[in-house]
Amino acid sequence: MVTTRLPSAGFSITIRIAVTADASSIGRLTTCVGEAGAIVTALDVVDSDATNVVVDLTCDTADAAHADQVVKQLEDQDGVDVRKVSDRTFLLHLGGKIEVSSKVALRNRDELSRAYTPGVARVCMAIAENPADARRLTIKRNTVAVVSDGSAVLGLGNIGPAAAMPVMEGKAALFKRFGGVDAWPVVLDTQDTDEIVAIVKAIAPAYGGINLEDIAAPRCFEIEARLKELLDIPVFHDDQHGTAICVLAALTNALRVVGKRMQDVKVVVSGAGAAGTAIMKLLMRQGVGDIIAYDRKGALHRGMPDLNESMQWLAEHTNKENYSGDLPGAIVGADVFIGVSAPNLLTGDDIAKMADKSIVFAMANPDPEVDPREARKHAAIVATGRSDQPNQINNVLAFPGVFRGMLDASAEEFTEEMALAAARAIADVVGEDKLNPTVIIPSVFDPRVTPAVAAAIRAVVRGGPVPANPAAAPEAELDQAPETTF
Repeated sequence: MVTTRLPSAGFSITIRIAVTADASSIGRLTTCVGEAGAIVTALDVVDSDATNVVVDLTCDTADAAHADQVVKQLEDQDGVDVRKVSDRTFLLHLGGKIEVSSKVALRNRDELSRAYTPGVARVCMAIAENPADARRLTIKRNTVAVVSDGSAVLGLGNIGPAAAMPVMEGKAALFKRFGGVDAWPVVLDTQDTDEIVAIVKAIAPAYGGINLEDIAAPRCFEIEARLKELLDIPVFHDDQHGTAICVLAALTNALRVVGKRMQDVKVVVSGAGAAGTAIMKLLMRQGVGDIIAYDRKGALHRGMPDLNESMQWLAEHTNKENYSGDLPGAIVGADVFIGVSAPNLLTGDDIAKMADKSIVFAMANPDPEVDPREARKHAAIVATGRSDQPNQINNVLAFPGVFRGMLDASAEEFTEEMALAAARAIADVVGEDKLNPTVIIPSVFDPRVTPAVAAAIRAVVRGGPVPANPAAAPEAELDQAPETTF
């Protein structure tokens, strides 16, 4: 069996195999794995004797079923004994991915007396007299709470707080790796809006910022809005703002490559939840020509019944021609397709009906809205959320630098001006001389990204100029939008 899905490191396995020790045995193993549609990434000899050799063969597969098929095909080979199969992703998660470590050595009584009692009392009293000193004298200076109720996890849906923990741990690890920010998962065993707001308000004194994560729409909008009113630290819903920042950065460069202007393009967005709503509003602030929002209910249009407040606002302020058909019809003649919804909604033939030099951002994970290979046959630029495809649009480009900048500048809120500044900073990291259809966004491992974003955020917090966009939507109109973003 050759899978139609692409192998990735997310489904990497290591297979311990004993095979007869002849000249072609290793070659037979790698050939078998290749014919099964997997990609061999390592092969290590573990042991051998006069008749057998034991190897660890590591390969990327497409999914769990594909991994089982690869193992089965190896077991069917003559002279092959599969002894053990290890899922490398599960091995990485054993015991969790993060830990707490002390910044002070506590090697003797002297250090203990200053770090804890009696010396610590003096620091406690200083903060009691001047609460603002908590940002200077405690972990609040560099710590973010990653808060989730597990109601909208990745592409997995409402799986609850315990099952959401591996994602929140990963988010905390990314904060540290890319931004030097200490973050900690706070998963809540409630999906009641009032309870979540009350809990986060109660724990906020320990943190310099709140990162809301994987909370379902529309509740996430109200939770963010209420916390922004209650707290004096930034509240940032990454599914909204991080995604919107990265999409705007990628689209800015994609339009540079194809030679189109933001105010001239028609954009179709599939998915009007947290991410899609934030993307559309940020694009409107940037002056996009027209947007059609598409969700499970269909294309959002004026006169459409039974819409929540956020979707109603979108229906009234997008879709100039009031299109009410299906998704394939919506993208006919469109310049840009942005997908933050579900897999396999479109085909290559649908993409062929878009405007000349079209741009496709199909970001549903792990399977995008359209097969990237089919989309590239017709679109000038294709981006996805996958790490094994060119032009990966990944929130890690935004949130570490955004929080690094906000913490450095002791920001009390996250604003739309910060989002625009962060998007410009990410886009400009690539450089005009480096842009091409397969490079419209920096690598997540580009060391220039976080410092550039952090510097842009600090400039905004400290009163630095934000260049005006004369093509942007009127301020008064956008200020009437429901409190769903920024």
